[in-house]
Amino acid sequence: MKKAMSLLLVLVMLTGLLTACGGGGGGKEPEYNGPSYAALKVGEDYTDLSAELRVITQRTDLVDTTFAEYVKEFNKLYPNITISYEGITNYQDDMTARLSSSNWGDICMLPTNILLPDLNLYFHPLCSLDELKDVYNFASNRAFDNKVYGIPSTGNAQGVIYNKKVAEAAGYTSDQAKLEADPNLKPMPKTPDEFLQFLQDIKDKTDAIPLYTNFADSWPMGAWDAYIGGCATGSADWMNIDMPQTKDPFAKRSDGTGPYEVYNILYQAVSRKLTEDSPTATNWEGCKPMMNRGEIGVMVLGSWAVIQMQEPDMNNAADIGYMPFPITQPGGEQTAAAGADYCFGVNKYDSEEGKIASMLYIKWFTESSNFSFDQGGVPIIKGSPYPDSLVEFEGIELIEDTQAPTELADLQPNVNRESEIGVNTDNTHVQRIVEAVVTGNETLEDIINDWNSRWNAAVDRYAPQS
Repeated sequence: MKKAMSLLLVLVMLTGLLTACGGGGGGKEPEYNGPSYAALKVGEDYTDLSAELRVITQRTDLVDTTFAEYVKEFNKLYPNITISYEGITNYQDDMTARLSSSNWGDICMLPTNILLPDLNLYFHPLCSLDELKDVYNFASNRAFDNKVYGIPSTGNAQGVIYNKKVAEAAGYTSDQAKLEADPNLKPMPKTPDEFLQFLQDIKDKTDAIPLYTNFADSWPMGAWDAYIGGCATGSADWMNIDMPQTKDPFAKRSDGTGPYEVYNILYQAVSRKLTEDSPTATNWEGCKPMMNRGEIGVMVLGSWAVIQMQEPDMNNAADIGYMPFPITQPGGEQTAAAGADYCFGVNKYDSEEGKIASMLYIKWFTESSNFSFDQGGVPIIKGSPYPDSLVEFEGIELIEDTQAPTELADLQPNVNRESEIGVNTDNTHVQRIVEAVVTGNETLEDIINDWNSRWNAAVDRYAPQS
């Protein structure tokens, strides 16, 4: 019922958006004759421009600190552009609802539940993809028909956060020198079986919670979906092209790869009591200092979370490590999914001055603020240095999901929605795995069979027939 209501809410909001914005969103889009995002030269162009900008962000923790400092720095170049930030906690749902009005603000982080073909209903096309694809990583993330509607704020690699001291106490390290000096130490796990043994060793040899699920806050559990593509399959085409045309995509494979292995790690960890005692008592804000102090061994989250685990007590920042997700491809290599975090978008109903001011700030943020590096993210500017937090990804192929061709652009969203599973859009199907163990009402095989049945029906309806 909870899942059904969540999906219904999203559908209702999206229906409202299409109704409102299909007719102009309650406002008339002004004609734009200004430069493209790619053509703008920050610090040289439009230095006398006057504008007031409202930026809406999901990073509520940075509004009064990091972002406030960024505005001060930007205003040294553009003193007449006034910028205010607003943070939203329940970002995707609340921002999606706000977009039904044309005057929601000037810049926001694009909600990922808006289909690519619908981006032009709400957002200004910033430039062509051809202008940006050789300069920015993940430039195609929020692009459609060769038009870029969103600029990535940072990039994420998908791996596992862990406490290095806890790992060493359990007998594991990523430090090659320590491995060579101490034959009792093991390298960090690279397969699901090794990872589950790693969690068991944490339980047996330390006082830390082996794996913290963040079940109660719900949204962090959606992170598990991020590993079923590049991490689990090694394929850039899996998520947007292959999976929505594949029957039984969640089925167990014989080679230890694929989506099943991702979800089975969670199921096995809960079944073997390698997680917190009470999933309903977890706390997102509280887990950060716990991880920092070594009270938690492992959390499955994107690289964006590493910095947050380091900040509660800077004395222990060096104890926070980030390892590739423990699946190894048949050829012996590990791969990691990587992609854009939330992307900046500009209100299509803004004035020409507002659009130019917005693009100037986004470009300054992307190219001059150092945000991606400071947040431990994959850099947006090609050739930029990686942060120290991603040192364990050296030699790991980072795989960005391939954009579906125009004729298949709606396929993955349609199959995903029709199946009512909600991969990467809803968290309740991942929570269901934990609930299955706690209640004993169903097995992982029951869940997988249900998912496959519903996915197959959606593929039959939407996938091109050969």
